[in-house]
Amino acid sequence: MRVQVEPVTVGSFAELGQAWRRLEAAAREPSFFQSWTWVGCLAEERYDQPVLLRAEANGVPVGLALFNRRRGRLHLAESGQESLDSPFIEHNAPLLAAGTEGVVLPALMQAAWRQRGVRWLVLGGVRPAVLQAAGGLTFRERSQVAPFIDLAAIRADGHDWLATLSANTRYQLRRSARHFAQAGPLRVDRAASLEEALRWFDALVALHGATWRQRGLPGAFAHPFALRFHRGLIERAQPRGELDLLRVSAGGEVLGYLYNFLLGGRIYAYQSGFDYAHAGRHGKPGLTCHAIAVEHALAEGAVIYDFLAGAARYKLSLSNASVSLLWAETVRPWSIPGLLVRARGLARGLTGGLAGARLG
Repeated sequence: MRVQVEPVTVGSFAELGQAWRRLEAAAREPSFFQSWTWVGCLAEERYDQPVLLRAEANGVPVGLALFNRRRGRLHLAESGQESLDSPFIEHNAPLLAAGTEGVVLPALMQAAWRQRGVRWLVLGGVRPAVLQAAGGLTFRERSQVAPFIDLAAIRADGHDWLATLSANTRYQLRRSARHFAQAGPLRVDRAASLEEALRWFDALVALHGATWRQRGLPGAFAHPFALRFHRGLIERAQPRGELDLLRVSAGGEVLGYLYNFLLGGRIYAYQSGFDYAHAGRHGKPGLTCHAIAVEHALAEGAVIYDFLAGAARYKLSLSNASVSLLWAETVRPWSIPGLLVRARGLARGLTGGLAGARLG
């Protein structure tokens, strides 16, 4: 397949959204974070210097990559400003037509280096294949495990999901459920309207903020832009059936809220707010809420329950699989930062060689 990549001027984000949606429909299992619901949310603010690369094969669009330019850096699907990137992106990648990934991904990433004045590529929340396709030299890299539950495999094997968990996790879940059930039957509800979703989101933010402030940290919604972004995102996602905002309760008492996204049968457990103040000694609202949500997802036919990045104990306890996500900055091989990378590699090689010689 012969692929041609060219930069395209973004004259209107509304027009770009239409083109993005068309390609999204032709993509193979795009993540929610590749959808226009996420990428296009408050796009006019987030991409003040957009660089759009479009790949075509035989005149048909087969790939789109949206970057923002900032101080010689191209940021993939992010702005490059900390406040505007406070909505944390994961499973990030260019959008590709199904069946073209092996050719179009490297073509788009290599074309990014050819844009005027680009010295760095900044890739947040990407799979290793995206970093590999980018080329250049990796100046910084941070890896995080992203645990998930393969619901389709559990369903295909005919297993009871709880039976697949460790004995300790099952014990913790049973004890927590008994504790909360004293107030009444445990139940999960999904926000049925946009108004309800926004109201529940505000309650989630209050619980989330209280928990993180007790830990001396601001939490995910501390910045005003993050709140505006997520309220806007809810308004975009809810009518499309891509919002999975859940409330878990026992009797009249709310245990917590789960702010999840849903696309292509995959549930993304993005954020949460739990009532730890009334949990008591044996109540584990986070573990209990996610366990009930997983059972709900199994019953509704979802294929993946994705806990996203982070090695929190509850994620590892409940999951049965994982992938690695990377946050990396790459540089041109013969730039000054590239030469520093080479020097670091040479120094490590020399140190390793000397250590080997001493051991020998």
